[in-house]
Amino acid sequence: METETKTTTTTTQEEVEALMDPKSTVGGGVEDAYGEDRATEEQLVTPWTLSVASGYNLLRDPHHNKGLAFNEKERDAHYLRGLLPPVVVSQKLQEKKLMHNLRQYKVPLQRYMAMMDLQEMNERLFYKLLIDNVEELLPVVYTPTVGEACQKYGSIFRRPQGLYISLKEKGKILEVLKNWPEKRIQVIVVTDGERILGLGDLGCQGMGIPVGKLSLYTALGGIRPSACLPITIDVGTNNEQLLNDEFYIGLRQKRATGKEYADLLHEFMCAVKQNYGEKVLIQFEDFANHNAFDLLARYCKTHLVFNDDIQGTASVVLAGLVAALKLVGGTLAEHTYLFLGAGEAGTGIAELIALEIARQTNAPIEECRKKIWLVDSKGLIVSSRKESLQHFKKPWAHEHEPIKNLSDAVNSIKPTVLIGTSGVGKTFTKDVIEAMASFNEKPIILALSNPTSQSECTAEEAYNWSKGRAIFASGSPFDPVEYEGRIIMSGQANNAYIFPGFGLGLVISGAIRVHDDMLLAASEALAQEVTQENFDKGLIYPPFTNIRKISAHIAAKVAAKAYELGLATRLPRPEDLVKYAESCMYTPVYRSYR
Repeated sequence: METETKTTTTTTQEEVEALMDPKSTVGGGVEDAYGEDRATEEQLVTPWTLSVASGYNLLRDPHHNKGLAFNEKERDAHYLRGLLPPVVVSQKLQEKKLMHNLRQYKVPLQRYMAMMDLQEMNERLFYKLLIDNVEELLPVVYTPTVGEACQKYGSIFRRPQGLYISLKEKGKILEVLKNWPEKRIQVIVVTDGERILGLGDLGCQGMGIPVGKLSLYTALGGIRPSACLPITIDVGTNNEQLLNDEFYIGLRQKRATGKEYADLLHEFMCAVKQNYGEKVLIQFEDFANHNAFDLLARYCKTHLVFNDDIQGTASVVLAGLVAALKLVGGTLAEHTYLFLGAGEAGTGIAELIALEIARQTNAPIEECRKKIWLVDSKGLIVSSRKESLQHFKKPWAHEHEPIKNLSDAVNSIKPTVLIGTSGVGKTFTKDVIEAMASFNEKPIILALSNPTSQSECTAEEAYNWSKGRAIFASGSPFDPVEYEGRIIMSGQANNAYIFPGFGLGLVISGAIRVHDDMLLAASEALAQEVTQENFDKGLIYPPFTNIRKISAHIAAKVAAKAYELGLATRLPRPEDLVKYAESCMYTPVYRSYR
């Protein structure tokens, strides 16, 4: 964490208003509505919003509230006398107290709710807590706990976070966007709630996902909170349980489809570009397959769009595979891949692996795809099924006799890498893992489905059934496993390794489009962060404790690729992109108010 540097610089109201002006170019770095052009430039500031924040209102403004950390001078200057107990405490002590309180909760959802309450009260303390305790709190604010939070969102709903755009707002979406108080948005995460993790259609209650993702954009990638906007598009739900739930917070109707759905999404995409400009990143999150691919294909040429389920998952898995090669040997092209699951995640990962093999070997992409096999609910995807396949599955229909189940597919294809993206738990059975171990000295087993209950197998099962030889990673976290006296750590192929740094790279370069080469660059940067010490523990991903440093390196590689491809608009290009990325990262250390 950077140390606080005190200067006598002050931020005047005129400067803040200039910074709020969309045409402003004050600072030249990553702009900030609060005058924080660079997070490392800790200044003495007056907490201006549109008017001076003071007294009771200051204590209820999460952007500026410091609670008991307001010092004596600040209490006098901002009319806080009597509104706080007399003691003055440090941010460090506040952090210690909150971690102690959080650890008292035995139910993960209670921890989640406590963290959300903190975010609503004291933004900087929330992010300080999350950054300093990332390995402990990541499963609380994101998967797996966020899945339960979305299922119960109507019951635990307190204060709205983000924007809710429903069919009622059709024709008025631009006006709705203007209702959001922050005007300089850099990253939007949007969902329609149809396919939340492996839990299915949660409708309007899917808002927990954009909120959680954007918390990680800030904590792990350094995008300032005021630049992040979570959005849920509510077109109804087909979940009967929710439609009959008196606490459900969304539209009580079946999902809109076809032209009605497409028109609403198109209005939304046009309104976002009109309101926030060309460089706002729109991340599609947890859309169902049939919409996810269509939206990405439709808007990738006109907007800065990214689908974390298709592209982010692919990038983090590719990074794990590249790292794992140091343990198993060979090149990507020399391995054979078998997927259980042929939806957004499965086909997205498969395509990125094929792209990287094509880049390394100069072979046609069609040829590279032949090393990759996919199994869906009807069995192995083969050429005889081609006519009945959805369009995104067709490139993976290879010549082979039909096979109905995964176990037979494993024994026939004899893959070196087995990847689960099915959303169905317990599908990597003992027979499957034992078969993988019978023809691989070190089988690579990636059980990626979230949350934990939907994981294709547990770390313990993978290690026990492979006699401790598997190289294993999962989508949700598992505890270390003891096998024959050896402690084996379990890696987590978590998208949080990629998307925060990826988004930061797009923002600092002013990128206007996402290119596949940027995803490959992000994978390469992440794989380079895995050390021999990590490998010795059984890990193919680095620990999350270094995630901000990792994100800065990923951002630098992504930004470099944006400049190389002519897609960057923030000119001139900084000489040292890693240092520049670090300098632009939001830091949640309290600022001193005058």
